[in-house]
Amino acid sequence: MSKNRSPVFVDGAGALFFIQVFATLAFAVLYSTLVLYATQRLGFSAKDASAIMGVFGAFNYGLHLFGGYLGGRFLSNRNLFVGGMVLQVLGCACLAAGGAAWLYWGLALFLTGSGLNVTCLNMMLTQRYAPEDTRREGAFLWNYAGMNIGFFAGFTVAGYFQLAQDYTHLFLFAMSGGIAAMLLAVVFWKSLADRHTPLLDATGPQYRLRFAIGLGILVALVPLLWIMLKHTGSTGTALKTVAAAVALGLITLTFRHPDPRERNNMWAYLILTFGSLVFWSLYQMAPNGLQLFAVHNVDRIVWGWEVAPQWIQNINAAVIVIGGPLLALLFGRLRRRGWNIDIPRQFAVALILIGLGFLVLPLGISFADSRGLVGFEWLFLSYVLQSLGELLISPVGYAMIGKLAPRQYQGIMMGSWMLVTGVASLFAGDFSGMVPDPAGTTAMATNPAYASNFGSLGLGGVVVGLVLACLIPFLRKLIRDASNA
Repeated sequence: MSKNRSPVFVDGAGALFFIQVFATLAFAVLYSTLVLYATQRLGFSAKDASAIMGVFGAFNYGLHLFGGYLGGRFLSNRNLFVGGMVLQVLGCACLAAGGAAWLYWGLALFLTGSGLNVTCLNMMLTQRYAPEDTRREGAFLWNYAGMNIGFFAGFTVAGYFQLAQDYTHLFLFAMSGGIAAMLLAVVFWKSLADRHTPLLDATGPQYRLRFAIGLGILVALVPLLWIMLKHTGSTGTALKTVAAAVALGLITLTFRHPDPRERNNMWAYLILTFGSLVFWSLYQMAPNGLQLFAVHNVDRIVWGWEVAPQWIQNINAAVIVIGGPLLALLFGRLRRRGWNIDIPRQFAVALILIGLGFLVLPLGISFADSRGLVGFEWLFLSYVLQSLGELLISPVGYAMIGKLAPRQYQGIMMGSWMLVTGVASLFAGDFSGMVPDPAGTTAMATNPAYASNFGSLGLGGVVVGLVLACLIPFLRKLIRDASNA
């Protein structure tokens, strides 16, 4: 049988699909429940809970890049994955214990594990295939499907327990997903062995030394994150300062880069990255300010059933699963008819869509009922528009780096792209904290503040999208391949 016709799942890849499903469950629970748990059970203000969620998201994305380095050079990817899952399980156990003190330790443990694990899974999967093996793309599509299955299951179960205010059993459920992922990793341990990593070239003594250093780093990250979660204000400021320094460094590199074609590509990257920062800052309000709005200001009774806040996140999953293939077919048809659908156009439309997704909410607020509650259809429409924007911008992001980054800068530009997503989580927390605390008040009282906040954010998204649309001809001139320079 030829290589291209052989099964997609080679040795170990099939196991990674199921590991991905269970490993995603716990993250889905915390991602969709953290703000609600902090405000409803622990009595945190909306502003403080939003700030914690912002730091949680920032470090989750920021640690992805470090996970590949730590796994490939110190611990091995499979060792780091299992170690990270152990930390996630311990973190969920702390959260199940209840109380604000356990919250910080639980999040520090969980975040260290979840932030490092994503890269380990991706590295283990890509190592199953030779560079020229065309089955890799199919394996990653299956892996992405497994992740979305995990999100769907996690959101669904989280909503069920949240309606009953049974957070203890919810976090125990999250623990079970982590335990299942670890057991699968142990059962398929030999199949998941690292391949072609720098650590494999180390001698016995070198390996033991690196393992000890890597384990020390892993353990030390927990109290470090505990401190940062306890001081979200200074942590957010520090992370934004680092991001600004990285941006300044990239601008300096771009100015000094000698190759004119590559320099123009780098300018295009910087412009599009700013658009990406705006998009993800709005998008990541879904588990934060938008969720608080859904709980306190939206009529969640649909056809006689109460919709749990976490179930609303599944609107996104449904749009991605259904809309992805349809959008691919539509793009193919439009391109055959001569439409130029490229990265700048997709970024511009994505920003306009997410801006419109926020602008429909003030419109819905204007039609609120006598209690001040907004019809669920307005929130549904908002999530659909945001998800369509994600379909346009998310798949092309990493491909854009491969296209625009000079070979010697690909590492720092990939890292800065991931840093943007993390910093966007901080801004999402800032935006979510601008609305007066909805706890203990009425929807009618907070609707004006929500309308003003969502309207300003939506207008900002649309304006940035229109500016990018105006810049499309300029960006197309900047973006050039070596073959057509």
